[in-house]
Amino acid sequence: MMETEKPSTLRRFMPLIIFGVLVVFLGIGLTLNPREVPSPLIGKPAPAFDLPLLEKDGRFSEQDFKGKVTLLNVWASWCFACRQEHEVVKYLGSRGVRIVGLNYKDDPADAKAWLARLGNPYEVVAVDRDGRIAIDWGVYGAPESFLIDRDGIIRHKVIGPLTDPEKVEALLVAARENGMNELVTVLTDVRQKIR
Repeated sequence: MMETEKPSTLRRFMPLIIFGVLVVFLGIGLTLNPREVPSPLIGKPAPAFDLPLLEKDGRFSEQDFKGKVTLLNVWASWCFACRQEHEVVKYLGSRGVRIVGLNYKDDPADAKAWLARLGNPYEVVAVDRDGRIAIDWGVYGAPESFLIDRDGIIRHKVIGPLTDPEKVEALLVAARENGMNELVTVLTDVRQKIR
């Protein structure tokens, strides 16, 4: 007569242990704030795109970033937080910062009316009506802003409105670290205004 071996206690509970470990990792992952996860695009060239412009004929592509420091601002007329940050964006534009708008999942007529009502700080506005380009940029929603250097390299990403002193401070640090001296004074002023 053959004796059947009893599985060891560890072996018997192994599936339960593995399940428990997975639950712990899932729980930790769910508590992380995606707004605090650094963008994998930092230090890399701007993703390729080619979009129509909102208010004039023509197109805008990643090649158009080259030669000048640019703040790419993702916004929409339906976005409440975009309205909150708009005064800051207008101030930056009035101080000579090159700002390119990326109108995100918006109706062009609504976007034009919004800019006519609140003011247009953008050098140009590219229209990403279906949000496909924003996906390539890792956009979670509007507003978001990207600091792009003269070579078309993304140096910093801000998720949320530029009305938070900590976000402006991080943008200021990125500008300083990347030799964007033309932005340092302006961002220092913005930081003081919103405190």
